[in-house]
Amino acid sequence: MFDSLQERLSAAFKNLRGKTRLSEHDLNVTLRDIRLALLEADVNLEVVKEFIAAVRSRAAGLEIHQALNAGQQIIKIVNDELIAILGGEQRQLQFAKNPPTVIMLAGLQGSGKTTLAGKLGKWLRDQGRSPLLVAADLQRPNAVTQLQVVGERAGVHVFAPEPGNGVGDPIKVAKDAIDFAKAKLYDVVVVDTAGRLGVDQELMRQAEGIRDAVQPTETLFVVDAMIGQDAVNTAKAFERGVGFDAVVLSKLDGDARGGAALSIASVTGKPIMFASTGEGLDDFEPFHPDRMASRILDMGDLLTLIEQAQRTFDMKESQRAAQKLLSGDGFGLDDFLQQLQAIRKMGPMSKILGMMPGMGQMKSQIENIDERDIDRQLAIIQSMTPIERANPKLLDGSRRARIAKGSGTTVSQVNSLVARFFEAKKQMGALGAQIPGMRRPAAKQAPKKKAKAGHKVSGNPAKRAATPAPIPTGPAAPATAGLPNLGGLPNLGGGPQMPGLGSFGLPGGAPGASDFEIPDELAKLLRQNNPG
Repeated sequence: MFDSLQERLSAAFKNLRGKTRLSEHDLNVTLRDIRLALLEADVNLEVVKEFIAAVRSRAAGLEIHQALNAGQQIIKIVNDELIAILGGEQRQLQFAKNPPTVIMLAGLQGSGKTTLAGKLGKWLRDQGRSPLLVAADLQRPNAVTQLQVVGERAGVHVFAPEPGNGVGDPIKVAKDAIDFAKAKLYDVVVVDTAGRLGVDQELMRQAEGIRDAVQPTETLFVVDAMIGQDAVNTAKAFERGVGFDAVVLSKLDGDARGGAALSIASVTGKPIMFASTGEGLDDFEPFHPDRMASRILDMGDLLTLIEQAQRTFDMKESQRAAQKLLSGDGFGLDDFLQQLQAIRKMGPMSKILGMMPGMGQMKSQIENIDERDIDRQLAIIQSMTPIERANPKLLDGSRRARIAKGSGTTVSQVNSLVARFFEAKKQMGALGAQIPGMRRPAAKQAPKKKAKAGHKVSGNPAKRAATPAPIPTGPAAPATAGLPNLGGLPNLGGGPQMPGLGSFGLPGGAPGASDFEIPDELAKLLRQNNPG
């Protein structure tokens, strides 16, 4: 969504690199480039003017002259102001003191309200809530059926007493849904309302009627992030007509310029609460202004990446796999298969890598990633027998040919996967050897021959020195546990660094976690969430 803006802002900051002081000319040139970047991203003109004025005011003050690095200071100021126009602090969903909490979704037709209702329902269910979706859009063809299908996929119940397609009273449906929720002990009710192609009196009348009937705890305005300035105008119209408490951005994964996302919170004064970032039901997340500003400035979003990994990976299994890999003892393709499956659950590799700092400079490589590569690797490993997965050294030519045929791949692809697996295992074993206390597999001693009667030890000092010394067999050192890790990829939080993700066979030589430093506060967060 913000690719173009990210590129333009990065180009604007390049001229400031290495400068310890900022001249008036430097400031004017940088602000001009930032202004053009925001306008080309379709940000509201008034928002751009306020943004540039705020940056200029802070940059012209004493703080910029006291900075050791002018470029870094300007980036910090721009980051702070981006957070401000995106709403400042995160706005969390408010729940009613006496259930059920009623959430009303409003917006134009095509903004994605019905799909978003399912995503919100699944998110609420994952939070331990008991949500009920209400099909109150009785105008759009098959809107009720769509909500039922989405609700079934999300594992959330749907209240749909009317078939829709122009039949039924949406106000009565919404009111009856509240009574039904109270009787069946649902604690959250999400009301999906009808939209129109444009703002009109009929739309407002129906929305006002549903609002008055259910008295929503939260009214969320759903806006398509791809429609540019129309999103701001529509939001203003809804605010005057129905009123809303917060904004939900849908289709944030699109390729539009993204100006609506940067404008709507500032223009309406209403915070952005959620963002829909893809087509899947899990592509839904609370909106964090500071994290979004960090993404726009190509500084990554490691906190969101960590949270996604913690939701996806089984931490105990990941720790065991990391221990095996670092110790070089027993890590097989079954363990590798589990890690690949968990990575696949996190979403496309382009999305995962896009959250890493500095990825804006590798956009072309990320765009060229073949997302099916992990699927091919999964198919190759799943085509092996359990014995072959446990001991890949058994994979001779005939076995590899059979695996290639069974997985629909080529022998060279099987060879490549196995070679990269052994290389990664070798690198991680070498890394484990450098970690104090890491248990290493015990070396096997050759059986001693019985000394012949009267046999004496050689008196030659050179021969005695060449004789291997016995290996001490004391108690095993305790295995290193609690390494901060991101879903089983060991040590993403400081200490010895791991090889790049490309070592695991990810396409295109994808940059690895070791290419970036994680701040100390993120390492602390990992340790707090992954104790022991």
